[in-house]
Amino acid sequence: MKSPLPVRNGVNATRLRLPDEGPWDTALEYILDRFDHVNPQGIGERFDRGEVVGLGGTVLTRETPLTDHTFVWYYRELPVEQRLPVEITILHQDENLLVVDKPHFLPTTPGGMYVAESALVRLRVQLGIPDLIPMHRLDRMTAGILLFSVNPETRGNYQLLFENRRITKEYEAVAPVRPELNLGNEPLTVRSRIIKSRTYLLAQEVEGEVNTETTISLLEQRQTPQGVVGRYRLQPHTGKTHQLRLHMAGLGLGIMNDPFYPVLQPQQPDSYDEPLQLLAKSIAFTDPLSGAESFFESSLQLSGFA
Repeated sequence: MKSPLPVRNGVNATRLRLPDEGPWDTALEYILDRFDHVNPQGIGERFDRGEVVGLGGTVLTRETPLTDHTFVWYYRELPVEQRLPVEITILHQDENLLVVDKPHFLPTTPGGMYVAESALVRLRVQLGIPDLIPMHRLDRMTAGILLFSVNPETRGNYQLLFENRRITKEYEAVAPVRPELNLGNEPLTVRSRIIKSRTYLLAQEVEGEVNTETTISLLEQRQTPQGVVGRYRLQPHTGKTHQLRLHMAGLGLGIMNDPFYPVLQPQQPDSYDEPLQLLAKSIAFTDPLSGAESFFESSLQLSGFA
């Protein structure tokens, strides 16, 4: 359902479903009750400014009956955010696709305390492309190749590549070395069932039908003061949340600087000198429009093995 309000400052308007009935006479009364923690004067002023609209762009007033609309859209009051000390590098841009190197610590899309400080909002504002949409996501702590759709008319062609798993991705990671796994000579494919609750921070491997698969290879290793560390190639064949981090930790190869796996660490401020050593290194696919073979590779390197 397309929003009748345009993107503002790189951020989409928020959609809210109104109840079919209840003790509220007007849409305003319901919104005030639902968001009773928000400044009620500010909510009323949004109605006065015409910033709350229904389907088709119909402007709601303070007197609009609750039952006049099923969905309404409005602009959120955004918090003031301090700019994160990381930058996005644009690797490729044409009329259909934008390919960037996302840095560590920057989320792909708005969420929680990060709205303006997300790759999507930064790029929309920087490039003046309000219709920009990510084709996939990287965790906030993961750096590397990220694809965005520029053109809504061709977006579906590229979305089908991801839905049908016709995309080849490779990641790199820095982690300890376990010689007995012999990963330098023979790649290991890990398969398991991973679940993640909306209310629990961590993903978990559980018994049941397999829904994830990752191939892991050791590319090189070196001695450091902290012990032997390796640079690994990770090839995910599925895309569950935290899949690579969990599969590595399950082998006793917890990725360097991972605050979640194998053991959840106490929450700390971001340490920009110690990013998670996980990089989305490359992505390859057959372009659905031109038929050409497309390959994009990150220009970033993992500091743990630099």
